[in-house]
Amino acid sequence: MGGVSGRDPGLQPERTRLAWRRTTLASTVVAVLAARNALQNGPSAIGLTVCAVSALLWLGFLLVAHHRISTLAATGRPTALAPRHATAAVLYTVALALCATLLVL
Repeated sequence: MGGVSGRDPGLQPERTRLAWRRTTLASTVVAVLAARNALQNGPSAIGLTVCAVSALLWLGFLLVAHHRISTLAATGRPTALAPRHATAAVLYTVALALCATLLVL
């Protein structure tokens, strides 16, 4: 009763950093599967284009995630994710999902 809270401020940044890593891994799997699907029946102009766009989107997301992971690791008390970084991460993810959808159809 009157005891100190058991909250450790170091755990939240660690969980966030791990979540960014998991999301980056999932994005990598999507990009690799998209490339595999695009090249499975032989290369075509559309398949190669979508594959290249998927690779660029993956690289963009990787840059945003790396920036966030580095920020979380470097500071003792992490700052909030900048709105432009959050918007970029969402747009990269949605665009990569659209590219994957185009390859499946």
